[in-house]
Amino acid sequence: MVVALMNERTREQVATSVEIAATRQSRRRGLLGRDRLADKSAMLLAPCTAVHTAGMRFAIDVVFVDRQGFAVKIVRDLRPWRISLAAGARAVIEMPAGTLRWGQVLPGDRLYLTPASVTT
Repeated sequence: MVVALMNERTREQVATSVEIAATRQSRRRGLLGRDRLADKSAMLLAPCTAVHTAGMRFAIDVVFVDRQGFAVKIVRDLRPWRISLAAGARAVIEMPAGTLRWGQVLPGDRLYLTPASVTT
């Protein structure tokens, strides 16, 4: 099933296709080995409190969320060979750099997954 990422405050899709990395192996692999992440797509890593871009070929936008899906930290344009972490985070959402528009997701916004065909 394809799922989308929604912002409860704006009622808008943040990503139209979300890949979920919920196993140790899939979280460890993450986006490594890829040349890019498709526009309007994202990867959700859970559980996860920190990410690194060592060995990555492209920059990403990152949203750290707590257990209830509330954004606790937003990092834009995290370039290769960097690291970021957030206290209180339970999961991380990674998107292509520049696709997370300013104001699209703010700290405190609640993000949630929904079937991709449902937009409200």
